[in-house]
Amino acid sequence: METLNTSVATQSEEFQANLMTAILNTFQMDGEADLEHADNFDEINARFSELVNYLVKAPAYQLAVDELQQNDSAARTIIQERYSAPIPPLELLLDLPRNSLGYTYATSLQAAGLQPLDVDPSLFSWERVDSDVSYVEYRYQITHDLWHVVTGFDTSPLGELGLQAFYLAQFRLPSALVALVGGLVGFMVSSPEALPILIATIEQGWQMGKNAKQLIAQKWEEEWEKPVSQWQEELKIQIAN
Repeated sequence: METLNTSVATQSEEFQANLMTAILNTFQMDGEADLEHADNFDEINARFSELVNYLVKAPAYQLAVDELQQNDSAARTIIQERYSAPIPPLELLLDLPRNSLGYTYATSLQAAGLQPLDVDPSLFSWERVDSDVSYVEYRYQITHDLWHVVTGFDTSPLGELGLQAFYLAQFRLPSALVALVGGLVGFMVSSPEALPILIATIEQGWQMGKNAKQLIAQKWEEEWEKPVSQWQEELKIQIAN
């Protein structure tokens, strides 16, 4: 029994060490990044993906998901259902009305030179969903760009951190907390003069997230044609400036 306990303790210590290494690697990338131009975002995303692999196994994530399901019945339903639906080709979404979620989503991706997250090979994929926690992480990642659309936060480094604050206000998402801390470190190193606007953006995202309904509970894929303004009104989202 003592040998077993020692083995478990060693595995726990190894996990914590690996998690801290992944966090520090992410912070290092944030500190080295040119946050005005973000030329090395691919490498940052790779480091962040490695970090998420550890975070989904962390007790803090399980506690947060348990709390989310206890406090919001709609979120609990979609988590237990394991809802997922494919994102249509952008060409089809571009045929929808110009004020619709689908059209706005497609045009925003095109303008940023991006593709839907469900075709990103580095994504935390559906094949890895084997628990409530892994489903929540998958759902957050797969709908990330939709959150940008309905909140009004753009995909700049500043907009990303505003959205992470929105995430954190809605749900104690560990990766959002790490992203915010890493972002603060990055701005402090590379763009210290931008810290006041960064802090104001984080505050705005936090207040928006606290006031809005749970976005993770939404089945966006079933109402692509609904106007963005209607989504915002129904979800009590006060659009970001």
